[in-house]
Amino acid sequence: MKSKLSARAALPNFVYLSIAILFLLLILVACGGESSSQKVTFAVFGDPAEFTAYENLVAAFTEKHPEIEVELQHIPGQSDYRQRLAAAFSSGEPPDVMLLNYRRFGAFADQGGLEPLGAYLEKSNIIQESDFFAPVINSFYLEGELWCIPQNVSSLVVYYNKDLFDAAAVPYPTNDWTWDDFLAAARALTLDNDGNGTIDQYGVGIEPSIFRLAPFIWQVGGELVDDQEHPTRLTIDSPEALMAFQWFVDLQVKEHVAPDAVNESAEEGESRFLNGRLAMYFNSRRGVPTYRTITDFTWDVAPLPQGETTASILHSDGYCMAKATENKDAAWTFIEFANSVEGQTLVAASGRTVPSLMSVAASEAFLAPDQPPANSQVFIDTIPTLRWVPITTTWVGVEETAGKEVERAFYGQISVEEAAATAISLAQPYFDKANADN
Repeated sequence: MKSKLSARAALPNFVYLSIAILFLLLILVACGGESSSQKVTFAVFGDPAEFTAYENLVAAFTEKHPEIEVELQHIPGQSDYRQRLAAAFSSGEPPDVMLLNYRRFGAFADQGGLEPLGAYLEKSNIIQESDFFAPVINSFYLEGELWCIPQNVSSLVVYYNKDLFDAAAVPYPTNDWTWDDFLAAARALTLDNDGNGTIDQYGVGIEPSIFRLAPFIWQVGGELVDDQEHPTRLTIDSPEALMAFQWFVDLQVKEHVAPDAVNESAEEGESRFLNGRLAMYFNSRRGVPTYRTITDFTWDVAPLPQGETTASILHSDGYCMAKATENKDAAWTFIEFANSVEGQTLVAASGRTVPSLMSVAASEAFLAPDQPPANSQVFIDTIPTLRWVPITTTWVGVEETAGKEVERAFYGQISVEEAAATAISLAQPYFDKANADN
């Protein structure tokens, strides 16, 4: 009797060869399945209504590109988002794709953390630079390089409670209203409803920051800095800038149409607006998904009131790619899709953005005639008047430092002149560093 070994050895050689080939193919298929799946991490900030828009975007992308897995990382608060993003870059493990404001990408680019995207855009068959509104694409250039692809081209506007205007018999804001018109409305809409000496309803809610103050300085011929392209100092101590600064501060310290520090701490302006106790609130487009949840009153938007000239300030976030990402082609494929007509239409439908693509901004996905705000066209009409803060590697430090002084003046702790002088002095090292680096 032959042994089992000898019987196996008697099998034809081609049988062994076939089994070996089949086994090898199974290994290759398994390995190929693992390598064909590429993972891209995508970090965003925003409230739940905003987050839903990005979930929809990722779902649509995954359906179109099943070979790329996108992991959505959500951090609700902007401040927390910036801190955690900075920590991720410092540790060498940043997300592959992230949303960054045009005022903030410079610091990451300067540290070598971002991948320039100009070459990717030039090769794209889906989007071209000429598809975007010029002001917003230009705001993501630094030292001749395009670093991020802009998602939106929002501006600062005035959200207003139409029911409160009606109750006080105050005319709605028009597209050409003035500082005087605005102040008259704010006075009429600041009310002590029960006569106990405490204001129950404020006319205005606005963040006391250099970013909110800037367009009013521009509207009277002042400037934030001495040179927009290569700034060396703040110039908010000019007569024009000080006049606008004083008008801004007087909304609280003199007119009392905005909450003081105690009342703002007790309830923030946006919460007052949502609860129907604030007539006008200054914000960009990003608040719309949240404001669409309002059921107790009707609201709309108006442009900023005009001074001697018309000016507003750019609000824009861009999709940026980390230099350290291993899957750069996959990351670009996602950025490209997010900024395609299909991708921008999805996010615009949420109300979150003013699309940076001109074609999508003109579509019903953004204008949404059946949803508030009724006057969404104002965001498009404002684009020719948009200005932006300097694009430098240290602007974040300038803005945060100066903002603290603006806040102190707004709440009556120091004079406008003192605030301007202190802001200029404390911000100077940031300008010096940026210029030294260049």
